[in-house]
Amino acid sequence: MAFDVWAPHARRVALEAADRRYPMREDAGRPGWWHTRAEAGDGTEYGFRLDGGGLLPDPRSRRQPHGPHGASQVVDHGRFAWTDDGWPGRALPGGVVYELHVGTFTKEGTFDAAAERLDHLVRLGVTHVELMPVCPFPGTHGWGYEGVSLWAVHEPYGGPDGLKRFVDAAHGRGLAVLLDVVHNHLGPSGNYLPAFGPYFTDTHHTPWGSAVNLDAPGSDEVRDYLLGSALAWLRDYHLDGLRLDAVHALADTRALHFLEELSTRVDALSAALGRPLTLIAESDLNDPRTTASREAGGLGLHAQWSDDFHHALHTALTGERQGYYADFAEAPLAALAKTLTRVWLHDGTWSSFRGRHHGRPVDPLRASADRFLGYAQTHDQVGNRAVGDRLPACLSPGLLAVAAGLVLTSPFTPMLFMGEEWGAGTPWQFFTDHTDPELAQAVSRGRRREFAAHGWSEEEVPDPQDRATWERSCLDWSEPERAPHSGLLDWYRELLALRRTEPELTDPDLSAVRVDFDELGRWLVMRRGSLRVAANLTNQPRSVPLSGIAAQLLAASGPLGLGASADLELPGETLAVIRTD
Repeated sequence: MAFDVWAPHARRVALEAADRRYPMREDAGRPGWWHTRAEAGDGTEYGFRLDGGGLLPDPRSRRQPHGPHGASQVVDHGRFAWTDDGWPGRALPGGVVYELHVGTFTKEGTFDAAAERLDHLVRLGVTHVELMPVCPFPGTHGWGYEGVSLWAVHEPYGGPDGLKRFVDAAHGRGLAVLLDVVHNHLGPSGNYLPAFGPYFTDTHHTPWGSAVNLDAPGSDEVRDYLLGSALAWLRDYHLDGLRLDAVHALADTRALHFLEELSTRVDALSAALGRPLTLIAESDLNDPRTTASREAGGLGLHAQWSDDFHHALHTALTGERQGYYADFAEAPLAALAKTLTRVWLHDGTWSSFRGRHHGRPVDPLRASADRFLGYAQTHDQVGNRAVGDRLPACLSPGLLAVAAGLVLTSPFTPMLFMGEEWGAGTPWQFFTDHTDPELAQAVSRGRRREFAAHGWSEEEVPDPQDRATWERSCLDWSEPERAPHSGLLDWYRELLALRRTEPELTDPDLSAVRVDFDELGRWLVMRRGSLRVAANLTNQPRSVPLSGIAAQLLAASGPLGLGASADLELPGETLAVIRTD
């Protein structure tokens, strides 16, 4: 079979496959590329030697059976027996996303164990499963954002076939599968790309050091490397879309931005496959051009996370005001009302956290609300807290139900973080499993020093390298079967069923959403056509105006009587969905 590798600075390159060495020749038609043929097939282990150096894994390795530092292995994707023929795909509009970390979704921490829980997601009523990154990283346990080998799958999770079995099983149950991919940096251990070529550049700097080279000399090949990886996930693993990590950290000054090029290529692949493919950005820019069409001068991505909605909801529920919550906490109900109707609080306004103005307005007449993901919890907003505490650690069952109601009746595409639906009592903490002792010690010290600067004692902050930190973060699947978790799970199921039967709850017309609120009284009413979503965030009853006569109670998180009135007597810490005349 043929082997190729891009190594523009090498004077000689050799392939080592199945204990044989094959000198490689420069490819006259592709500068910097080396080529040879060797006796190899599915399962053959191999690597490259540059200028007589040590054996290095293939940058485009499809499998790393011995981890990021070991040899690569040939994978014949055609050998897998798919059963999802005829899978039509699932577009994002009208859907509900469920964010899932394979390593902690179950105590086994594998694709196969996660697949055994898919029926739970079907009964819950979600439509898209978003897997956190699955590229290889050192050790067994980690978040996945320090992955390397961007074409391969973490072996302890189940390797390439394990991911395929999971996707196949999900499609068999009508669930689409998205994958979180990281293009803005690679992990510090096992990243051999700099040995091969200018994959990184000092032209720009990021929180992780030198930037991925998207616009400096050699960047054509680097962009092709990332584009090829993205398309391979969608094509070879039958995935339905990608979540793109921290796209604001992709430094690219070229006229054709990398993200626009990616969206163009993905849309073309979607047309060729005959099923929808979705690109979701995590972006800190608050820029509607991220999801605007390419024809309108945008990047053409299909959706993006909306942290401002999360921050407004979080401050309204918890009263927290530190860090980036400060601006939202000044008037949390007003902030929540603005994000529900205009997506962002910071749409050109002053951000005290950044010390500057931030964002750009969303035009509600042109922007489809389902292009923005709304959520109360995510891996970031939980795991980046000092002790990884979820909302149930500080909120009553009543307010957890209110949070669920505001997310699942919002105009946005809702996203849940695994275990949220039953108010998981397990934290989700920052954990690593670095095999390099010096790196492991540096990570542990750095994490504790980071939060010590914010008033935490070092003893309070979990050690990322301690196996117990990962173990505490695994979901407890006995919880959904007992109170109070079972009651909250029933409420999530009821709300998700309501989204399927009430078209007004999935109407993406942002301009049609109206919100009334009382900052001091701490109540809010969101109008979605003839529906009213009324929320009382205090522990005392409130008389809430509905701007219409109550006709039918569709759902309520607590006992509620309904009279034919334009005012609703809403008990404390309760949310109700009501049809009005």
